[in-house]
Amino acid sequence: MNRDIDWALWRSFLAVADTGSLSAAARQLGLTQPTLGRQIAALETALDRRLFVKSQAGYALADGAAALLEEARAMHLSAAALARMASSRDDAGDLAGVVRIAASHVVGAEVLPHALAPLLAGHPRLEVELALSNSAADLLRREADIALRMVRPAQSTLVARKLADVPLGLFAHRAYLDRAGSPAQVADLARHVLIGPDRDPTLQPILAALGPGFTRNSLRLRVDEEAAQLGAMRAGLGIAICQRGIAVREDALVEVLPGAFGHALECWQVIHADLRDAPRIRAVADHLARTLPALFAGRIPDHNIPGTT
Repeated sequence: MNRDIDWALWRSFLAVADTGSLSAAARQLGLTQPTLGRQIAALETALDRRLFVKSQAGYALADGAAALLEEARAMHLSAAALARMASSRDDAGDLAGVVRIAASHVVGAEVLPHALAPLLAGHPRLEVELALSNSAADLLRREADIALRMVRPAQSTLVARKLADVPLGLFAHRAYLDRAGSPAQVADLARHVLIGPDRDPTLQPILAALGPGFTRNSLRLRVDEEAAQLGAMRAGLGIAICQRGIAVREDALVEVLPGAFGHALECWQVIHADLRDAPRIRAVADHLARTLPALFAGRIPDHNIPGTT
């Protein structure tokens, strides 16, 4: 086996494994399909083993190739982290380079844009990548430089800072309440369309906060994607459990039974210990720590950045 294998071949292997298609992987990498096919063949020759099994459904990993996939993915993450580190130009307070932030879909779509707007305006050479997922990013493998999590991490090599409590509330569009009426007490929720999580592990404490008798089946629209919950609420479908800081910024959304639902999440900012002293990482982390508490509380902060004009 040839052990001196070009990283480009492993990158092609990873793209085909992720997409299950030569054509899709070629588009992702900006290559032609024949070129990609030759790269996969070259990697199989170098390894002296078959990597994929082709069928009508596409390309599936051959026996034993899954272990290679995990290592290739780790190489990809390390290469991306190295590229971000090499892009850094933190000279004389002028931040430059790439910072990758991991967050949930709803935080990335509804909260972070307000925080990042003044930061990017004040530092023209700073770039931000958002890795949005409801699964926790693995900072130990450098999937991101900074992560925003709703649970405190346990790993000792990660530096965690609690930024805020994130209160949840029950909200509905005025159009829905005009049509269905407003519940006067918690028991009235049983006759309303409730929107909430499906299989999210945070479901049980949220339902418990509603009171005894509420179960997963009490929710007539169940979806773990918070953005979909917000979309359904904004469309007037029903009453949703959502972050109060997001809902109170919209006049058309009305809090239902204020004070009767007291559940809150915690927002933690997490950084790998090896990165916390990098100037651009520290600057972005400090900016988020200043602005996110206000945003989670429903206030749009001043867009002036300390130290910039």
